[in-house]
Order: sequence, then structure tokens, then C-alpha cells
Amino acid sequence: MNIMVNGQTESCAPNASVAQFLAERGHKTNTVVVERNGHILAREAFAQTFLQQGDKLEIVHFVGGG
Repeated sequence: MNIMVNGQTESCAPNASVAQFLAERGHKTNTVVVERNGHILAREAFAQTFLQQGDKLEIVHFVGGG
């Protein structure tokens, strides 16, 4: 199925959770913020939030440095 991620169309497995999708892309859940269809998801909800055809995700990484 197809979803939009940061403005780009990407495919993902049907019934994939946000946590699974992030893991497949190599993201660590403690270093990203995810907005799904205009709503920020709590990290605790990543595993229980399942992606659907046409969802729009914005994934933002935190980068440390000094």
C-alpha cells in the first residue's frame, strides 16, 4: 500500500504499525517525532497505530551537536 512520507510517496506493508515502519526505515523511535494525518503521535502509540492506504506522515529527526 502507498502512504506519503515527508511529501514523497512510499510503499509499506499492509497493517504495518508506525513502529514497524520506522524500524524498517532504520529510525530509532526515541529520536523522531511523527505526525500522522496532521496529528502528532505519542511515542507510546507507535506500536498500536496501524498505517492505512493514503496516510500522510511527517517524520522529524532530532540531531544533537554543539
